[in-house]
Amino acid sequence: MSFTASAAEPPAEAASDVTSQPFLLQMIRDDAVQQELRLDESKIKQVDVAISEVDPRWWVSRIQPREQQQAEVRELTQHLRKRLSQILEDDQSRRLAELERQAHGTRMVRRADVVTGLGISPTQQAKFEKLFAETDAEVASIQKDLTEKTIDTKQAAQEIATEQRNERQGLLEILTPDQQAKIGPLVGATFDFSQVKRTYPRAPDFITEGSQWLGPESVRMPDLRGKVVAVFFYAFQCINCQRNFPHYKAWHTDMADDGLVIIGIQRPETAAERDINRVKEALKKDGFEFPVLFDQDSNNWNAWGNTMWPTTYLIDKKGFIRRWWQGEMNWQGTPGEQQMRESIVALLAE
Repeated sequence: MSFTASAAEPPAEAASDVTSQPFLLQMIRDDAVQQELRLDESKIKQVDVAISEVDPRWWVSRIQPREQQQAEVRELTQHLRKRLSQILEDDQSRRLAELERQAHGTRMVRRADVVTGLGISPTQQAKFEKLFAETDAEVASIQKDLTEKTIDTKQAAQEIATEQRNERQGLLEILTPDQQAKIGPLVGATFDFSQVKRTYPRAPDFITEGSQWLGPESVRMPDLRGKVVAVFFYAFQCINCQRNFPHYKAWHTDMADDGLVIIGIQRPETAAERDINRVKEALKKDGFEFPVLFDQDSNNWNAWGNTMWPTTYLIDKKGFIRRWWQGEMNWQGTPGEQQMRESIVALLAE
């Protein structure tokens, strides 16, 4: 039989702990997955509430040390799974479990339910781990070559795909024919994960405690549903931030009428950047014609799990973070502004 996770299989995992993989957190918020589960509007709203309970912690966990991050993902996944069990019908829960197994790809054989379902022996488990370690080493080597620019992105993707195919074939050679026959019922009908677009949390709302909107306009993130939002963190004396300013202003000029909203968050780094009068003067000088929040106590910085100036986030019409960029977008010839602009155009078209 063919062992295929999906039409677009997630990359091989580096960690052996499958319980710390955020697949459930990622997939349940996406329209394609909700349609696959046949959720009606009532259940979608209930799922949305459940998502709101985990997203703030999940989003900031990405900047935590690896072990702490994995522990957080495990805890949040358990919480979300319990909440979903109260919302979904039995057949919907069963299909969601199948999608989770598919999302793991070949690494699903590390899951306790799959080990039990297939009757995997300790000897087989040891062979799987050796196979996975070999794949991970090869993928790491390919990624190193990509970083060092000895290969291009297309070649790297092709080589990684080859390693994943080899891993699938190797896994089938370890499984018995009887075990191979049992895989189908465990994963169900193949789901095309390339349909999945939303895999990041919903963007935090703006925090006004310890912060101040500059100018007459104040903004709430929930009020921006139906709009595409670009949020950028900056400090007005930061030269890297300043080099991004023309991009934000051009986006505002070119796409505000199409439904794009630009929001700046000035989080101070220097003493001058903590002086609100200096911040207001810089705001006029830089020619920002969109709302700016002065985040003097760093409450918004912390809520977003931000780590550097500048950072730019793109939020879709349902309020979910879809992409972000750290640093100058056109650093040393990188076509970052073009890529971000293309992402904005695609989000506006959704």
